[in-house]
Amino acid sequence: MDPAEDRTLDAVGARLKQLRQRRDITLADLARQTGISTSTLSRLEAGLRRPTLEQLLPLARAHGVTLDELVDAPPTGNPRINLRPITCSDGSTILPLTRHPGGIQAYKFILPTGDDHAEPDLRTHEGYDWVYVLNGALRLVLGEHDLILKPGEAAEFGTLTPHWFGATSSGPVEYLSLVGKQGERAHVRAAPRNRPSG
Repeated sequence: MDPAEDRTLDAVGARLKQLRQRRDITLADLARQTGISTSTLSRLEAGLRRPTLEQLLPLARAHGVTLDELVDAPPTGNPRINLRPITCSDGSTILPLTRHPGGIQAYKFILPTGDDHAEPDLRTHEGYDWVYVLNGALRLVLGEHDLILKPGEAAEFGTLTPHWFGATSSGPVEYLSLVGKQGERAHVRAAPRNRPSG
């Protein structure tokens, strides 16, 4: 790991610790709120581990901040969003499209080429999600459904339903996501993808 990445991890870790201490909660409390183990939270706060997408989103929600605020991005004085990409350890990139905590949060996600046979790591959390595919094919596993969403297709669901997003072997995927406690209703594509027989 190069020195610049070390400094970035230290800064993110310090910010995570500051946010937790400001709320006067323990690592165990935060683990219960986010579903992230206390040992992982401790390593993140110490700057010993780079956060993943699955860790950043519940941490931002638990602390009531945007992703930019979570990683302490510099403020901007004009209405344009500072598209400061956040690169995760799994190779995915998150571009926060909103700056204020609370309400609906908008993100653009870029996932690297995936494995069609990857075993999804289903997650649940409070809230509501709406996704819209820009480019590529997005695999969405939602409860018992295993779907492939193509460009121009959207899905919406309550995030208490176990879910997982991934790219396929056809290449990377870019999609927009609106995440909120209630969210806006949108068209749902709920037809399961065809599974190969045999």
